[in-house]
Amino acid sequence: MGGDIVLIMLAVLIVMILLGIHIGVALSLCSGVGVYIMFRGNTEAALSIMSNTAYEAIRKDVFAVIPLFVLMGDFIWRSGAAGDLYRICDRTLRRLPGRLAIATIAGNTVFAAVTGVSIASAAAFSRIAYPEMMKLGYKQTFALGAVAGSACLGMLIPPSVLLIVWAILTEMSVGALFIAGILPGLMLALLFSAYVIIAAIMNPEIAPAYDKPLVDPTPEENRAELVGGLGILALITIVIGGIWFGWFTPTEAAAFGVLAALVIGVFKGMRTGDILESMYQAGRTTAPIMFLLIAAQMYSRLLALGGGVNYIQGMFTDSNLSPFMVMMLMTAIWLVLGMLIDSVSIILLTVPIFAPLAMGLGYDPIAFAIFGILVIEAGLLSPPFGLLVYTVRGSVPDSTATLKKIFIGSFPYFMLILVAAFIVLFFPTIATFLPKAVI
Repeated sequence: MGGDIVLIMLAVLIVMILLGIHIGVALSLCSGVGVYIMFRGNTEAALSIMSNTAYEAIRKDVFAVIPLFVLMGDFIWRSGAAGDLYRICDRTLRRLPGRLAIATIAGNTVFAAVTGVSIASAAAFSRIAYPEMMKLGYKQTFALGAVAGSACLGMLIPPSVLLIVWAILTEMSVGALFIAGILPGLMLALLFSAYVIIAAIMNPEIAPAYDKPLVDPTPEENRAELVGGLGILALITIVIGGIWFGWFTPTEAAAFGVLAALVIGVFKGMRTGDILESMYQAGRTTAPIMFLLIAAQMYSRLLALGGGVNYIQGMFTDSNLSPFMVMMLMTAIWLVLGMLIDSVSIILLTVPIFAPLAMGLGYDPIAFAIFGILVIEAGLLSPPFGLLVYTVRGSVPDSTATLKKIFIGSFPYFMLILVAAFIVLFFPTIATFLPKAVI
């Protein structure tokens, strides 16, 4: 009976989402109603279970990681360090075909290690990299694709909000998932760079070579870039290195990261107003995520009480599908959902069901997490939702940069993300090697 109730409420949940009801509201209502039915209309028992679930969910100290990392990334963004990083990458890679696009990818790779969210990367490099590429004569769709596509790295390279949410839902180690995302993230950045180089060599018109003499920066610009570039590298060392060597827990690393980012911001010229605005923005970004996580914990409790995971797992087992076909079905569901809702909501909706199912099929939980993040990450570029596409459209200082052009330009990156996902699925050691060696 419990499994039937879970399936009915899951169907109701999907209908509510398609009708445009907020995912957090839909999760909460379906969870509450489902528990109420299971307890045969005992309102007091249902309310007690839901309230205790919400309280136990939000009191976990790991929840502090999300606002801290978001705040750290906002400090770095507002300080202008992202621009310093881009200019350093630009000069370093000037001899490569499509160097500005590769500098954008390299900048996003490093910037991802201090932001945790792709939106910040997309907004920053839309204003920094896109105008430079257009000045040099890059094809517009190629330039837009490089900005939108490489911004996806922020969702995989630690500290990633998606990795934190996944860890909370599955009760996995945040530190282990952070370390697991490093090699796949670098692999994806290399795939992006290889695509840019090959495309620029095959069709030089889309990325003209830099034929002007390189202008050396002034001493003032050198000092500013040095503070920004070295500051970001120091921040990565504090956060990722601290977790890697066991000096900090992820929560402690996030706290030290915020302090270090604040110091960099002050050195770069941030004032009280900028600092307060960063704090407000971190709150505006974090509050909806917290609400969604509470609702997701209620949803997980409904699945547990109704035996929903075992019930759905039994359905897959009885269907005689091979493990790979089950993975393909999950991929299809994730990509379809990516056209409709945001990445955090997709994780909250599917991971409580998919993660135990994948473990039951023999997949490593860490490798499956990275595989899932990559597939869901591809949804950031898929129409019609394409959160990153809309972010780039709203951030680029060019009215001719239409959504259609951004979607066309980012399609190769969409495909490469899926390629990287299946490489991790077939070679899980790419994701599991560092966590096993370090933690």
